[in-house]
Amino acid sequence: GSNVPPMPFASTDSRNPEDLWRWLDERRDEGIEGLAIPHNSNGSNGHMFKLETVGGEPLDAAYAELRMRNEPLVEMTQVKGTSETHPLLSPNDEWADFEIFPYRIATQLYSEPKGSYVREAYVNGLVLQETQGFNPFRFGVVGATDTHNSGGTPEEHNFHGKVGRGDGTGQLRGAVPVDEPTEDGEKYRPRRYWGGSGLAAVWAEENTRDSIYDAFRRKETYATSGPRMRLRFFGGYGYTDDLTSDPDMIAAAYEGGVPMGGDLLADEGKSPRFLVWAARDADSAPLQRVQMVKGWVEDGEAREQVTDIACADGGLPSGDPLRCPDNGASVDLSDCSYSQDLGAAELSAIWSDPDFDAAQHAIYYVRVLENPTCRWSTWDALRAGAEPNPDMPATIQERAWSSAIWYVPGG
Repeated sequence: GSNVPPMPFASTDSRNPEDLWRWLDERRDEGIEGLAIPHNSNGSNGHMFKLETVGGEPLDAAYAELRMRNEPLVEMTQVKGTSETHPLLSPNDEWADFEIFPYRIATQLYSEPKGSYVREAYVNGLVLQETQGFNPFRFGVVGATDTHNSGGTPEEHNFHGKVGRGDGTGQLRGAVPVDEPTEDGEKYRPRRYWGGSGLAAVWAEENTRDSIYDAFRRKETYATSGPRMRLRFFGGYGYTDDLTSDPDMIAAAYEGGVPMGGDLLADEGKSPRFLVWAARDADSAPLQRVQMVKGWVEDGEAREQVTDIACADGGLPSGDPLRCPDNGASVDLSDCSYSQDLGAAELSAIWSDPDFDAAQHAIYYVRVLENPTCRWSTWDALRAGAEPNPDMPATIQERAWSSAIWYVPGG
């Protein structure tokens, strides 16, 4: 619509995000709706989710309300890396090392992981909720490409960089070996850490600006690393084991619980049940597994756990923590073909937390993994008739992440 401010708020107005949020409040009072989506937290050097204000003051309830009113979403993935978590923050998560861009933005200085990643912020928010009664990190998630080209490039096989001529060839992206160093004396620039990512998905009632904004506000969104997977996630107390085969599954899930992005309030004497349903992108690889990521606070300390809850090819999760068996899916690096006879078109589950404690604040979100496929850098090398750069991953497992559901204890 035409109801927009004459000028946007820019970093030349202020570099303090609280000033941006207050400006958004003022515009909203004028009838101009808007929101901000934090960008590239992985490169923030610990500032995006710092446990103090830009001015070094302690966070408080007013800060949390201001931030959540104006930043209901956060970017989980894009070309300059994925911001879910980091191997140093989640050493027991075998899939944490996914498209990690290690630098601060526009530099080759390393970015501090602590305070820069979404999962840690989710759980730190629970600590603040329990100890101080507020949570400034109750956001949903989306993905984006961050491309500066005319078209997005979230497909690995069609990735052609981010900045036009600056990274428009496999050599400039570091995927194809070069004989001579670049102008700064290094052979390969940080572009080798680019990721062919990502997309935002929104569960809106209709494809209109108002409906999409409403979905943003309620955080009924999810992110993918590029493929167009479909993902549903609900929490409730009365979901039956056969709900995933009910033709009215979605209507029943809404009626009996809350979708991704929602608060699940305690129901005395009951443990929550979660419904998860995922469907593959027909133009990408089959699904391999569905995982539940839980964060909680125990004795004042932040905790996390990744549990496999649905496996392709008839597998059943086992072990501690629960993991799906390897389904044997593989990639032929000579032509980037991948297993088509393994994996699933759909995966679903009704899951209950075996360690649920009704007195503990907790968050739950879903991660869905495809079978392995070639990374964009391997496609570059293949087309150039070169061996893939051994310093770059040859394959990846594309994925989707839901927004969280927050369990809220009674009392």
